[in-house]
Amino acid sequence: MDRQIKFAIIAICIIIPLSSFIVYQSGQTPQQPISKSNSKLVVISSFHPLYEFAKKVGQEKIDLILLVPEGVEPHDWEPTIYDIQNMQQADLIFINGIGFESWVNNVHFINSKIQIIDTSVGIKIKNNKILETNESKSNADSISDPHIWLNPKMAQIQVQNIANALSKNDPENQDYYQKNSQSYIKELELLDNEIRIELSKCNHDFIASHNAFSYFADEYGLVQHTIINSNDPEAEPTSKTLEKIINLARKNDINVIFAEEGIDSKTSQIITNEIGGKVLVLSPLEIGTKNFTYIDRMKQNLSNLKEALCR
Repeated sequence: MDRQIKFAIIAICIIIPLSSFIVYQSGQTPQQPISKSNSKLVVISSFHPLYEFAKKVGQEKIDLILLVPEGVEPHDWEPTIYDIQNMQQADLIFINGIGFESWVNNVHFINSKIQIIDTSVGIKIKNNKILETNESKSNADSISDPHIWLNPKMAQIQVQNIANALSKNDPENQDYYQKNSQSYIKELELLDNEIRIELSKCNHDFIASHNAFSYFADEYGLVQHTIINSNDPEAEPTSKTLEKIINLARKNDINVIFAEEGIDSKTSQIITNEIGGKVLVLSPLEIGTKNFTYIDRMKQNLSNLKEALCR
């Protein structure tokens, strides 16, 4: 079924009692509908890094909802009826942009008045386009690399975009949002400085599972090689690709192959078996977790990169 038709049907069905649709998306606990009970902004963040950024900026001044549930891979996620209903009630929806949220244009198709804030505004993306406005360009940018949040310098811009949107929609608390954003941006600056120093005298080439670390690699003078030359972490490599990666690892004296949480590491293990190396995790931070913060997880990535590169 055409996705726009599917979303139109969902939009129509929202007026029917929700209890009739509990089985709409089996295996996933349905979100509870938003209830606007006070004057706080109701804010939705599309996936976990943006949820954490918005929480740091808005804190108790906003009611914040995470759209893609904890532990769920966001690349192919689609909203349920309950998610669509919540979007209809939200004041703001923060997205990463650059085609990462493939469902965005369909939400606009249902209700063009929903205020969606693209946090990639002002960031130079891989096709050398810079978005000038908060207008989602999901289809146009679908072939571009969306993984900007893995570059702490770009994450700072995303945080500032969030603060600016909250300030515009809640001007009474503008100083509060801007102060919080500057405080968190300073933490991200310290993270950036730590990564830069720690990796400055190390080797440059590393092998990641999929094409997630281009912005990170460019920022810190590294060279990313990938098992899967795609933005899709669940794509399958060919035997010819595996052979090429094994030869590349031997040529560049690489003995660590990076896998990702939530994705089967058997491919990485096959390669390490051939080169006599080991598998470590390099997280793209796409799958949310309450146990560790964005900075915690980036520092864990740094630790594993140091083990692989600083020999």
